[in-house]
Amino acid sequence: MDLSDAQWRKSSRSGGGGDGNCVEVAFVSEAVAVRDSKDPAGPALAFPTESWRRFLTSLSDR
Repeated sequence: MDLSDAQWRKSSRSGGGGDGNCVEVAFVSEAVAVRDSKDPAGPALAFPTESWRRFLTSLSDR
């Protein structure tokens, strides 16, 4: 999956402490890509949109 033009967004839960412990997401095609903001050139995981939606729903159910 080509993520070179992805518009990455930092998690709103990352805070502003500058410690670099942040997750970024990008919505591309029919997937959601996730990466570590400390290593933007490193690997990213991509999940089908529906799987990502179920993941977020499971978090809100807790």
